[in-house]
Amino acid sequence: MNWWLKKCLYRLAHLIMGIVIKRINVPEPELMTGDGSIKKLPAQLKKSNVRRVLIVTDKGISGLGLTSGLIAELENMDILVTVFDGVQANPTIQNIEDGVKIYSRARCEGIIAFGGGSPIDCAKLIGARVSNFERSSAQMRGGFKIPKKLPPLYAVPTTAGTGSECTLAAVVTDPENREKFSVASPHIVPLSAVLDPELMISLPPHITAHTGMDALTHAVEAYIGKIGTSYTDAQAEKAVKIIFEDLEVVFKNGKDVQRRANMALASYCAGLAFTRALVGYVHAIAHNLGGLYGVPHGKANAIVLPYILEFSREACQVRLARLAVVAKLGDSSEPENELSLRFIEKIKAMNADMGIPSKVDELKEADIALIARRALREGNPGYPVPKLMNQRDCENILMRLLP
Repeated sequence: MNWWLKKCLYRLAHLIMGIVIKRINVPEPELMTGDGSIKKLPAQLKKSNVRRVLIVTDKGISGLGLTSGLIAELENMDILVTVFDGVQANPTIQNIEDGVKIYSRARCEGIIAFGGGSPIDCAKLIGARVSNFERSSAQMRGGFKIPKKLPPLYAVPTTAGTGSECTLAAVVTDPENREKFSVASPHIVPLSAVLDPELMISLPPHITAHTGMDALTHAVEAYIGKIGTSYTDAQAEKAVKIIFEDLEVVFKNGKDVQRRANMALASYCAGLAFTRALVGYVHAIAHNLGGLYGVPHGKANAIVLPYILEFSREACQVRLARLAVVAKLGDSSEPENELSLRFIEKIKAMNADMGIPSKVDELKEADIALIARRALREGNPGYPVPKLMNQRDCENILMRLLP
């Protein structure tokens, strides 16, 4: 099949996708925000009659003792707590199965995801496996393959980046095939989300940078894609405005609680946007860099974003120019061409200022064709991108990422 015909079919798929997604009722979690808002969570569990809960987290979070205050509050309310802290940086199918065993053995009735995107994604799929035990994680790959509702699920993000606390998606690593895949369903959106900036104070600068640029990528890809709405545009613009104002400041001063709170809100808004308008090739490539080499997702997104925006710029120049104005990089009276270029250059400058490289050190030229095939299998027609990319286009971009 020639490329012109493929493009026509992909665009038809995007048209149908836009119609279908607009008709899906994506729930929004009940939001708890502000300093110390974590203390409000036990009452939410009581409201849902959860008497035994599994906290899903990682060794870094449990080692810092970030969960200890919550555990004490839950136990004071006679809620039995079991902790699973075996989640890896890129959660695997085995992580999910380990969590399912612990949940079942402890006879839990609900789940609290506590940490960054990895624990939250892992918790979503533990819940999905518990309530849909006849389906493996691999069988849930793709969209809307989780028929039954999850046990009550609550999300406590400790990074401001993934937006996973409000999305209908989760990403899993399949180590056997060295690739990542996505699972999407309205059933995996948490009931409640806690945005407590005090939990983010201890984030090291490089994690602040990577997760902040992850949120920016969510907002930008949702905004320039083909199926956005006035709602997703508003959420994406809000996220972009905050990130351009606050990310570099909080990177330098992580103890700025107000800006931590702002970044948590930006991540949440970006999550609301992309869970309804989807993402694009930045994510398709980043997922495969993560699956093949273990490159942290936020870092991979940050590196790849400027390259994809340069590739797509002419097809989404008006949208990028609008984001430049939102980010206070210029005035709407200026030429869209200049504004769109300025927006991309500012992203490059932000990366440089925060020590994010412009190349992927782990990337091997021998893997480029494979990464491109996998990225395009994910992106075409899965993401409603402004400009379609073929194998040669993707390989050319990946060549530019070589160290």
